Amino acid sequence: MTVAIVDYGMGNLHSVSKAVERLGYECVVTGEAERILAADSVILPGVGAFGDAMEQLRESGLDLVVKQVAAGKQPLLGICLGMQLLFSSSEEHGSHEGLNILSGSVMRFAPREGYKVPHMGWNKLSFTQPKSQLFDGLDEGHVYFVHSYHAHVAKESDLLAVTDYGYPVTAIVGQDNVFGMQFHPEKSGELGIKLLGNFLKYKDKV
Repeated sequence: MTVAIVDYGMGNLHSVSKAVERLGYECVVTGEAERILAADSVILPGVGAFGDAMEQLRESGLDLVVKQVAAGKQPLLGICLGMQLLFSSSEEHGSHEGLNILSGSVMRFAPREGYKVPHMGWNKLSFTQPKSQLFDGLDEGHVYFVHSYHAHVAKESDLLAVTDYGYPVTAIVGQDNVFGMQFHPEKSGELGIKLLGNFLKYKDKV
């Protein structure tokens, strides 16, 4: 089984690829459409600003490739900024259109006393849809977040897990073969690796 990690110049590619390989899968880091579309599963990582990332995706034509993956049967996982890119829009440094694969918008954390921005550190997940295949055999636990913006999900059915940061914050989303994790599963200890592993097994259960 081959896992393609989309290389568009803005992602934590090394740590994600190493985590995939530790789980026993062949991993290819690539910006080539043919290799991405030929993979069994696809991961869209992301570090940096939303607008810059969308510009990179559009200039390379990879925005259309990711949309093609989402429209097909390949499981697709967005990580951190990669999850945010799946949504309709973001207000980060202006107004930007996203991939619009999932309905919703990405907003900056509202100022709250006692809560710093960026949200950085370990926070506990609360499964809003515990029967999701992503949570097979797993208990709620802590994962590692680093972000200043968070997604407002338009469809309640797309929200799989939240974390508390003064108010419920979107942590995991999913719709059909498309998933997103706001945190870094590859940096989130045993639970993070198991979540990543459950995503990579998803194709076997369709």
